[in-house]
Amino acid sequence: MATLTHYIVLSSILFGLGTIGFLTRRNALILFMCIELMLNAVNLMLVAFSNFMGDMAGQVMVFFIFAVAAAEVAVGLAILIALFRHVREVDITRFNVLKW
Repeated sequence: MATLTHYIVLSSILFGLGTIGFLTRRNALILFMCIELMLNAVNLMLVAFSNFMGDMAGQVMVFFIFAVAAAEVAVGLAILIALFRHVREVDITRFNVLKW
């Protein structure tokens, strides 16, 4: 049976992998995937603590985090499509072309 410690370790590993990926990659799509990985690591931690404490507040918060993440992906992908149409690549070092 998995204990709270197992969930904390797994969530920490997932968050660390997302952080390393976010800091080392330059492709905007991969950056979005790393952000989503970090958000899901936090969601896993919230659900684990919510289950451990016997309270539903953490699981309700996860629902709202999923809603915010979906909105973030929609806006982020719209920006990426605009960037790709302008410069034909999704490298984040080219974001300065969107300045006025």
